[in-house]
Amino acid sequence: MFRKQFTEVQDAWALAQAIVDTVREPLIVLDQDLRVVAASRSFYLKFKVNADDTQGKLLYDLGDGQWDIPKLRLLLGKIIPEQGAMEDYEVEHDFPSIGRRTMLLNARKVFYEKGSHSTILVGIEDVTDKRILKSKKDDLIRQKQVLLEELGHRVANSLQIIASIIMLKARAVESEETRRHLQDAHNRVISVAAVQKHLHGSITNGSIEMGPYLATLCAALAQSMIGDNQTISIKFSGSGGISTNRSAESIGLIVTELVINSLKHAFKQTTKDGVITVAYDVSGTDWQLAVSDNGCGKPDGVFAQPKTGLGTGVVKALAKQLDANVVTLSGALGTKVSVTHATFAAA
Repeated sequence: MFRKQFTEVQDAWALAQAIVDTVREPLIVLDQDLRVVAASRSFYLKFKVNADDTQGKLLYDLGDGQWDIPKLRLLLGKIIPEQGAMEDYEVEHDFPSIGRRTMLLNARKVFYEKGSHSTILVGIEDVTDKRILKSKKDDLIRQKQVLLEELGHRVANSLQIIASIIMLKARAVESEETRRHLQDAHNRVISVAAVQKHLHGSITNGSIEMGPYLATLCAALAQSMIGDNQTISIKFSGSGGISTNRSAESIGLIVTELVINSLKHAFKQTTKDGVITVAYDVSGTDWQLAVSDNGCGKPDGVFAQPKTGLGTGVVKALAKQLDANVVTLSGALGTKVSVTHATFAAA
């Protein structure tokens, strides 16, 4: 049908030129000797040249040699003859009229049924502005990372200072009850500092490997909260998995609260070989955190501490944010607190 409609050479040429002119991106048509057969209006406008100085001219002679680009010579002289086509071939060049541009070249060799001649279509996409925006975006991301690093250090230092002040106050007060409350506050500040430090060091593209993160956190909690005269250890076990930054932070705070609770209530001064185990396992979108100890459990089943304790409220609030349920089992062999997030497919 197409051949019947355009049997006249003049009609076929008019159609071809109309197609070339309609293309929004600059397009040039070269003969087998790399002379310009036709060019789109967008080419003339983009590179500020006119048809009289372009058509019939060797490509490398256009604009006093501004198209004599080594990478373009490689594309047209070697790659296209060997491969017949090329997509997104990136070229950077300084043009006298429009400055330095970054272009993606798409080229294709066209063969005809009659005759041995051929032509080359070269499409030109100017991606200069895109590259500039990407570079600015990358710079902003780097600046943000530097600011986050600085903020993380400042927060950690501030928390350490606050913890030191609280401990000094705890040593100075005469009331045993006040001293105990200040020591609790000190432990929580230290735990938050530990969470922030190790969370910050584990972040990669907004996701965190929970195994290494919780293992490191457990080690930090053991170092900062277990006295030299205590034979208590904190261990991590489980399959780990990947979590988001926000969820990992909440889970880390839950772990610290439950570890603090076990250290305060589960073990006696004479306890030997006390163990607190932190386990985290994942199955699809479901996960379970379990903190257990081999201390002296309590029958009330609420984290082995009073129901109105601060730790109880913190754990429940964080679990609610994670859309998770909290279950406590406490007995003569110790206490286990499970925080479970489970999703159920519709029946």
